[in-house]
Amino acid sequence: MRVRATAATAALLLAVLTACGGSDGGSTSASKPRASAGKTAKDVADCSDESLDQATWMEHCAGEAGTGGDGTEGMATGLKFGESYTWPDGLKVTVVGAKVFTDYDPELLESAEPGETDFRVSLKLENGGKAPVDLGDLSLIIEGATNGGEAAFTIFENGSQPLEGRLAPGVTATKNNDNVLETKYGKKIVVTVQRSSDDFSLDFPEFTGEIKG
Repeated sequence: MRVRATAATAALLLAVLTACGGSDGGSTSASKPRASAGKTAKDVADCSDESLDQATWMEHCAGEAGTGGDGTEGMATGLKFGESYTWPDGLKVTVVGAKVFTDYDPELLESAEPGETDFRVSLKLENGGKAPVDLGDLSLIIEGATNGGEAAFTIFENGSQPLEGRLAPGVTATKNNDNVLETKYGKKIVVTVQRSSDDFSLDFPEFTGEIKG
């Protein structure tokens, strides 16, 4: 609930602050010292330290690129398969790669369709934050990187590890995501990892690579 101050309350608060600040021109020795202008986030906190508490990370590292030491984890675009992106709460996602899927379950009548490429995207997820993460908040948009086209989401039974469940702090998990793309769009793709959240400023990282096989 947001509290709104009345005019009388605001006036009283202003008077208290004025009295505390003093009017004799003396210095306020209790004020918090400021960091020198030349200091960067790395001078204050080691942004690559996964044990760093979330408050410190948010204050000093959230806007820094390259928190993982390879110059990629702070970037949301221009990423390649095998590189990582870390959200402000410490959840790190890596698109490991994509492979043509052929391990169909005949009992479920799974099979390849002419003119389509069935493939599976592999993901690595690491929770470097302080709270559990709901992996059901993640989803992928996959598009052809050469001449357009968008893949259709599906699920193949054998080896399926969908994005679901909760990931505890300090835990790493591997997941996958199954899709179908028309062959006319080629095998070079862009994978966008979306994340549902109340924070609408969250970035959705994009990873570019090729479907192998």
